[in-house]
Amino acid sequence: MTTDPVTHPSTLPSRQGEFFLAGAPTYDRRSPLRWVVSHLLRYWHYFVFFFVASVLASVLFAVVPRVIGVVFDLVLEGTDPSRLFALALALLGITMVRGLLDLGGSLAIETLAQRLERDARDELYLGLLGKSQTFHNRQRVGDIMARANNDVRQLNAMMNPGVALIFTDTLLGLITPIVFIGFLDARLLVSPLAFVVVFVLAVRLYMRQLNPVSSALRRQFGVLNAGLNETITGIEVVKAVVQEDQERRKFRSDARAYRDYFVRQGLVQARYLPVLLVGIALTGAFAHGVWLVSAGELTTGDLVAYMGLMGLLRFPAFISIFSFSLVQLGLAGASRILELLRTETEMDENADGHAAPIEGEIVFEDVSFAYEGAPEGKMALRDISFRARPGQTVAVVGQTGSGKSTLTKLVNRAYDVTTGRILVDGVDLRVWNMESLRSQVSVIEQDVFLFSRSIEENIGFGLGDRATRATIVAAAKAAQAHDFIESFAEGYATVVGERGATLSGGQRQRLAIARALLTDPRVLILDDSTSAVDSATEDAIQRAINVVLEGRTTLMITHRLSQIRRADLVLVIHGGRLIDQGTHHELLGRCDLYARIFARYD
Repeated sequence: MTTDPVTHPSTLPSRQGEFFLAGAPTYDRRSPLRWVVSHLLRYWHYFVFFFVASVLASVLFAVVPRVIGVVFDLVLEGTDPSRLFALALALLGITMVRGLLDLGGSLAIETLAQRLERDARDELYLGLLGKSQTFHNRQRVGDIMARANNDVRQLNAMMNPGVALIFTDTLLGLITPIVFIGFLDARLLVSPLAFVVVFVLAVRLYMRQLNPVSSALRRQFGVLNAGLNETITGIEVVKAVVQEDQERRKFRSDARAYRDYFVRQGLVQARYLPVLLVGIALTGAFAHGVWLVSAGELTTGDLVAYMGLMGLLRFPAFISIFSFSLVQLGLAGASRILELLRTETEMDENADGHAAPIEGEIVFEDVSFAYEGAPEGKMALRDISFRARPGQTVAVVGQTGSGKSTLTKLVNRAYDVTTGRILVDGVDLRVWNMESLRSQVSVIEQDVFLFSRSIEENIGFGLGDRATRATIVAAAKAAQAHDFIESFAEGYATVVGERGATLSGGQRQRLAIARALLTDPRVLILDDSTSAVDSATEDAIQRAINVVLEGRTTLMITHRLSQIRRADLVLVIHGGRLIDQGTHHELLGRCDLYARIFARYD
């Protein structure tokens, strides 16, 4: 067979691990901080409003102690009460304006925080949808859920109140000395400036100690959540083998480790120095101010204003332990989210790839495949070559573990081949647009997955909003599912349990067949899809499939002779190799392994 240069692997797309959506924004993923900032820059106008409102509010906040100092001096001098009343009105006005500025700034930063959380969750969700099957095979669902829920939520708290408090407190710390210079003796800057320098050094030390603990805390939460999810998902197995005590001990161990990280975080916070330093700074400032008053170089009102301004530093120092912890936890969460987003996968959506109606020709050319993490040289499939013509039914037979299911998973590109190539209508699978390919290939697996939704929604899942009640009923009838659906009190509106647990195996498989038929596939893959139904139901389903799939290419893993005999081509797989292929009667006469398998099921 000649090699088409357009479909040769050397010309395949190079983009990896992304789910591309038209018009979707791109973000800087080089570091957690850059990633967060790139999200925030989309809404820069909210931050500008927050910045302006915070600056004005901080100025008014710092002016209040100075006005109070003036009032104090006027009272001591016995001035006209009308002046005091005017200053009281001025204080009221300053307080009201500051309150409005605080409200506006809080609204802006809260909007920013909510949009950061929303956009990060959307980006993570789209990223997970675009990851390959191999990626999802090695992930723990509970850990992904912890990142998608708690770590993303932590970004919100990081911005508000975390960043909001740090930003406003920093402004207050910068503006307060300016107020000192403008209204008071410059010598009074000694205590606040000394405090600011020591405060910055203490915070740097605190952040270095807190960072590893915060990261470990978020990781352990993922482990705890993943273990809990696995236990609940597999509760039937846990109860069947009476291992409740073992799972309880495992959960306690994970919870204890999570608690220990919380304790370590508390120990780091307990050694936080700024709370102590602000007390020392206030004491030094008061002593310095009293000395200047006694020397006649400072009025009593100036001392009151001075201590009021120094008092403004108390809240930033006290709350910084809380705000910096939120920021550190948010950055730790951002780092965990980026771990998923930056993970390269083996395939991409190839949005610009080949898209066309599938005729149904499938060609394997020297295909070999090994699962990720398999020992070197351990191939699940090795040197597989065959051709399925449009409309043919291909039966895949072999012993358990021979690689039958792996072979079919390569057809819809759940995995990419390790070597060789697979052609659909003469085009390499890796050149196909993923959406175009998979929308025309339906898979019915032995382990059927149903969503905890209504039967109607489960059948219509492949078409989404395009599915109509009439087409859903028609597909159900073709799959011999209509009668048992109508026997339920709520019919097609019946909500099935998690993974379809409230239905029998045969009922689940018939719903899966109906779901596959609804999409009108050009290629159908059946992985022993009638293994859980009785003979009468199987015959009815097979008759329906034979009618509906006429002219469509079908790959069928089966051990039922009635299906094998009807196949146009039978592939005999053993140890990951294709040892023979042909019709049922041809193989029966020349393939010893096939004859033994046939004898076993005869």
